[in-house]
Amino acid sequence: MKFVRFPHLRTVKFAPVAVFFLFFVTNLTGFYFSPALAPTVHAGTSESEFIPIDIPHSGDCDLDLIIFRAGEHTGVDPRLIHAVIRQESKYDPNATSAVGAKGLMQLMPDTGRRFHCADLTDQQCNVEAGTKYLAWLLKRFNGDVSLTLAAYNSGEGSVDKYKGIPPYPETETYVKKIVANYGKTYHPVVSPEQAMVTFHLTKDDSGQSASSE
Repeated sequence: MKFVRFPHLRTVKFAPVAVFFLFFVTNLTGFYFSPALAPTVHAGTSESEFIPIDIPHSGDCDLDLIIFRAGEHTGVDPRLIHAVIRQESKYDPNATSAVGAKGLMQLMPDTGRRFHCADLTDQQCNVEAGTKYLAWLLKRFNGDVSLTLAAYNSGEGSVDKYKGIPPYPETETYVKKIVANYGKTYHPVVSPEQAMVTFHLTKDDSGQSASSE
């Protein structure tokens, strides 16, 4: 019995055609370029840009990073900086008071120059100068948040004069609101390196905010 013999196909000759056909089909259908099959790429941030989730948000990611870094560099809790900015300007970089205080942290021109900020409308410059002032006041008043805020609002001379929070309704209300928002009456005076641990600004190997009591 004889079997029917099919013509022998020389696959080598057809290889280029097959490759071209496969390339054409995959590009036409987008099979290999489907989002479902494409490799996932995560935008990473450096360790220094890690912002714990319990730190308030301004609604502006760039500003949040400016505030966080200002706190890192001076040893000031970013949560306190947010509380001050929220009360002072409601995160409006163009805010100006009746007495001439400007910017996010409502600094007077003299205070700006004192802490090396010539342009108070510049967000980074304003936040850095205001944070340096807070750090200076915290050290002067041994970490007492209420006295620090009172001095920030009415001047350290007024706090010295009254040996405490000056009896000014504006200052008293100002201190109460920020303390309530911040939630603390004492702020440890520590180095920037110590502050990273003290205020839980680092993350552990699991990616969670490190905690140290």
